[in-house]
Amino acid sequence: MKSFLDYGIAFAPGAAGEIKTTCPKCSEQRKKKNYPCLNVNIEKGVWHCWHCDWSGTLAGGVWREPISKKPVYSKPKPIEQSKISATWRSWLIRRGISDQTIAENKIVNRLVYMPQIEGEADSVCFPFFRGGEIINCKYRDKDKNFRMVAGAERLLYGFDHIADDCLIWVEGEMDKLSLYEAGFKSCVSVPDGAPAPGTKNYSSKFDYFDAATERLKLVKHHVIAVDNDPPGQALQAELIRRLGPAICSIVSWPKGCKDANDALIKHGKAATVEAIIQARPAPVEGVFYVDDIYDNLLNLYQKGAVGGVDTGWPNLQGIYSVRPGDFTVITGIPGHGKSEWTDALMINIAKTQGWRFALCSPENQPCELHLKKLVEKWVGRPFFERGNDRLSLEELNRACEELRSYFSFILPETPTLDCILERARVEVLRNGINGLLIDPWNELEHSRPAAMSETEYISDSLRKMRQFARQNNIALWVVAHPTKMQRIEKGSPIYEVPTPYDIAGSANWRNKADNCITVYRNPDSVDVHVQKIRVKDIGRVGTARFTYKVSTGEYFPAKEQP
Repeated sequence: MKSFLDYGIAFAPGAAGEIKTTCPKCSEQRKKKNYPCLNVNIEKGVWHCWHCDWSGTLAGGVWREPISKKPVYSKPKPIEQSKISATWRSWLIRRGISDQTIAENKIVNRLVYMPQIEGEADSVCFPFFRGGEIINCKYRDKDKNFRMVAGAERLLYGFDHIADDCLIWVEGEMDKLSLYEAGFKSCVSVPDGAPAPGTKNYSSKFDYFDAATERLKLVKHHVIAVDNDPPGQALQAELIRRLGPAICSIVSWPKGCKDANDALIKHGKAATVEAIIQARPAPVEGVFYVDDIYDNLLNLYQKGAVGGVDTGWPNLQGIYSVRPGDFTVITGIPGHGKSEWTDALMINIAKTQGWRFALCSPENQPCELHLKKLVEKWVGRPFFERGNDRLSLEELNRACEELRSYFSFILPETPTLDCILERARVEVLRNGINGLLIDPWNELEHSRPAAMSETEYISDSLRKMRQFARQNNIALWVVAHPTKMQRIEKGSPIYEVPTPYDIAGSANWRNKADNCITVYRNPDSVDVHVQKIRVKDIGRVGTARFTYKVSTGEYFPAKEQP
């Protein structure tokens, strides 16, 4: 078997366990030539560079992670310079759309196959352009059946009309054309409409953000003018969350109008323009007006308080639930399963609620080792054990296909808190994550200013995390190791249950967190101690006992609860 030196990997004699060293593949080409970006597990004989993705194993030779190829999209036929038919022209004019707007947006009609009727139908065609190139088309027939070009890229309708100063968002192509008619050219429509009420995971509805992220970063202000119905309100909330409430305004359509086209038809251009001009600022964290919170107050009066989402474990019901916007600190003695339990919690919520998570876990490197743990919990079978219980290749592939909809990994070259939150913000915008995990705190790069004490630095960092969770309406967990551990009695090998006060830095770990949880392993069980709950509607102080399945990392409620 070859040695690490055969691959150019050097480290100090006598080193053991997991270490970090420079990567022989990329360090020379980087500004920080001596930065240890290569993670090496000496006992297992494996390594992975989280800068250039070079990975390998002494047992099986060098290999690389498969590089995901960019998808290849099909494209619709070019739009011919033909006029729209009299039938469809008349239909558009009845809905307030002029010949000039039809021509400038290149609206035509075509005979296309409609899967809903299993046949061809004469349909109006709304072409989607980027840089003047046609990317996709949406078709609509007289019976209100819709379809887009199979295999074509999802794109915002009106992408080429985006202006830097202000952008209006609507829910349909006719609404986009209505605002164009009213004089608002910088307007886009989401390609797939709003998510249906009660949809748990609708991240695929926002795939168009992938192609628009960089362009949208240049927009200074967004006006959300979607439909006035439950799906439209869900879309509005998600757009504001992704784009940022500080730069968003909300449109209220005239009474009896559902959308922009309704307003144009019933009240004309002047009323449509007035509705856009009168858009009110979206609520911003820390600034509240009575009109902003009245609907929530009325809902509280009529329905009572709304708690967090269920963890999936019945023994935790009433003790802890997960609420978007909450900042939770998880601690525990090293080796007691803090990370394993938190991963299992997120797996449960992904399965039952459809939440999407971003994981920053420098301790779980390379990333495939972390993914392995998630796969085991997702399937309920061990990854490595031989025999009938080991998960099959088919189960592995199916699990990875399913997990890709719920998990992404953040591992920047220099994992500072600011760098992690910056990338998490991109994940909010691009994929609409609902949760962020930072695990563990001590593995981050901490560059504390010389004039700042450790207590001040911890306080400022905790403030940033709590603020990030609330501004982006996500649940944020940070795992932090205790440094002060008390034995139950002098000379005893058993330690007391640690608290957030035992984490290095300051008492701010407990004071600034919304929730505090300690994971504590007994000889034959695991206790999860909920030690602080800021809002009583999501839980209370208490303890839940679990059994732990070592082979898969799963947690199950123990038969006897404390």
